[in-house]
Amino acid sequence: MPDPFADLLLRLRQEAGRTQEEQADAINAVSGRDTMTRREISRYENFENVPTNHTIAHIAAACGVPFEELQREAKAARARKRKGHASAEEDQDAVKRRTLLGGAAVGVSAAAEPWGRLAFALSKGSKIDSPSAVALIDRAAELHVQELNLSARRLQRTVESHLDAITAALPRAGEHERALTIAAGETAALAGWVAWDLGEHDKADAYYKVTSQCATTAGHPPLRALALTYSSYGASTPKAKLEFLSRAASDVRGHGNATAAAWVLGRHAEEAAAAGDEMGALRALERARFAYDFADHTNEQAWVRFVTPYRMDSLALSVYGQLGRPELTATADTAVDRLGDELPDGGVVVLGDLASALLRGGDVDQGVYVSRQFAAAAQAKPNTMGKERASTIAASLPDSEQELSRHLRQFAS
Repeated sequence: MPDPFADLLLRLRQEAGRTQEEQADAINAVSGRDTMTRREISRYENFENVPTNHTIAHIAAACGVPFEELQREAKAARARKRKGHASAEEDQDAVKRRTLLGGAAVGVSAAAEPWGRLAFALSKGSKIDSPSAVALIDRAAELHVQELNLSARRLQRTVESHLDAITAALPRAGEHERALTIAAGETAALAGWVAWDLGEHDKADAYYKVTSQCATTAGHPPLRALALTYSSYGASTPKAKLEFLSRAASDVRGHGNATAAAWVLGRHAEEAAAAGDEMGALRALERARFAYDFADHTNEQAWVRFVTPYRMDSLALSVYGQLGRPELTATADTAVDRLGDELPDGGVVVLGDLASALLRGGDVDQGVYVSRQFAAAAQAKPNTMGKERASTIAASLPDSEQELSRHLRQFAS
C-alpha cells in the first residue's frame, strides 16, 4: 500500500514538473554534492526508503517547502515503516498539512521555462527556514566558481536545476526574500551566460531580462550590471555594446563594487578599442586598473570570482593588441610572469589573449608556445569566447605553423 509520505514526495516532484532524474539534480544542486540519484528518488517514492533529516533539508529547499513540516511528515513515515505497514487511515490535520505542502510548489510549474518560473515567483512571498535559504544562497555563489573550470554543456543542467530550487523557495521566502532574489538573479545571469556560450541566444536574452527584474525587485543595481555586461558580448553593433557597458558602469559605483567596476570598465575598454576609439579605450582601461587596486574578487559579489589578476591582464592585452599600442610587449611579459607554468581557472580566455599579444608583438616562439597551450585548454573547455580567439590566433600564426593554424580554424568553426 502506498505510504502518504511517499505520495507527498511524488506529488512535490510532479508539481515541480521534474522527472526523477531532474529531481535528483535539483537536490544535488542544493547540497553541492552529486550523491542523489534517480534510483534513490524512486526508492523514496515507492516507500522502500525514507530520507534522512539531512536529505530532507535538501529536498525541502529544492521544492520550496518548509523543512520543519517535511521533517515532521518524514518522522511519522519512519514510525509507520518500523511498524511494518503504511497506515491507510490519516487524520484530517495530516491531510491538510500535506495539501499545504503540495501547494507550496505550484509556482514552479507555472511556466514552461526556468526564467518564466522565476519571473512568476518574484511577486510571491511567505516563509522558509534560514538553513534552507543559506544553503540556496551559498550554492548560487559556488556555481560562479564552478563556471571557471566546467564547460557550458556540463554546467547548464546544474545551473538551471539550482535556479528551479530557488524559484520554488521564493514564494515562501519571507525575511530571506531579498537575499534569495539576488541569488536567483545571479544564478539566472549565469544560466544566460551558459546559454549564450552554447549558441542559445534567445534563451540567454530571456535569462538576462529576468536577472534585471531580480535587480529591480531586490533594489540591487550591481545585479543589473552583471546582466548588461554579459549582454554586451552578444549585442549586435559596437554602439549597442558600449551603451550596455555605460549603463552597467553606472550600476557598480560605490563601496563594495570595486571588482565589478573593474570588469565592466575593462569590457568597455575592450569594446571601445574594437570600435577604434583609442582615447576612450585607454581612459576606460586606466579606470579599470585603478578600480582593481581597491578590489577583492574573492569577497565581494559572488559572481566576481572570475575577475582575477589574470583576467585583468587579458583585458589589457586585448585593448593594447587591438590598438597596436607599444604597451603590449611589457603587458605580455607581465602576463607571462604572472601565469607561470600553471593554467589558472578560467585561463582559456587569458591564454588566447596572451597568445595573440605575443604574436602581434613579434615574440613568435613564445607566441606559438602559448598558442599550443591555448589550443589544449580550449579543447578541454570549449566556449564561444575561446572559439573567437582561436580564429584570431590562427590568422596570426607564422607559415611554419600551418597544422596548428588549421586545427584552430576547425575549432573556431
